[in-house]
Amino acid sequence: MSKASVLVVVPAFNEEESLAATLDELARTTRADVLVVDDGSRDHTSGIARQHDVHVLRHAVNLGVGAALQTGFRYALERGYDIAVQLDADGQHDPAYLESLVEPVASGAADVAIGSRYVARTGYRAPRARRLGMVVFSTIVRLGIGRRIADTTSGFRAYGRAVMEVCQHDFPQDFPDAPLLITLARMGFRTCEVPVEMRERGAGRSFYTLGKSLYYPYKNVLASLMALLRRSA
Repeated sequence: MSKASVLVVVPAFNEEESLAATLDELARTTRADVLVVDDGSRDHTSGIARQHDVHVLRHAVNLGVGAALQTGFRYALERGYDIAVQLDADGQHDPAYLESLVEPVASGAADVAIGSRYVARTGYRAPRARRLGMVVFSTIVRLGIGRRIADTTSGFRAYGRAVMEVCQHDFPQDFPDAPLLITLARMGFRTCEVPVEMRERGAGRSFYTLGKSLYYPYKNVLASLMALLRRSA
């Protein structure tokens, strides 16, 4: 993987318990540059990131994972990166899959590559309620773009430069999942899925607090329907 063209963007909110292990694993498995976007953490997330000699940007308040990614995209564009990889701070995403995730975007075969738990058989099994939500969102996306995406809620993604150019200005602030995929497809961007295995969160606190978890399905369905109704650019 080319260090000059790929930036790994790690959105982090109160991840002092898990971030060090994630950054250590990244250092062992990739030569790509790493940016941690501390989204208003109230713990030592930023300090831990700086101890690992990676780039760090910090929001003064918690704005949501979408806003953290926008910050990462702007940083990547300003510094000439061709691809940004979204990778969670909590250890769920295995950096060993970075090269295979980046490859379709780097080769020009796709504009967005999604690390998918469901295009190949793995040991991962989501809770029943989450699986139901995934089926719903996958169905909505299929209606919107005319083909199936198995893992619409995966946060392990590679984005090409043209996608970042668009998303730095217009991007869902809290749940950039199904609505984003519909919007990008209708703008002509190509999306593919790459088989990956994911792990359970090791420690720390998810971006999706209890309130956000309850709000998530309603917001995502509403935003997806709005994306379906929007005219193509």
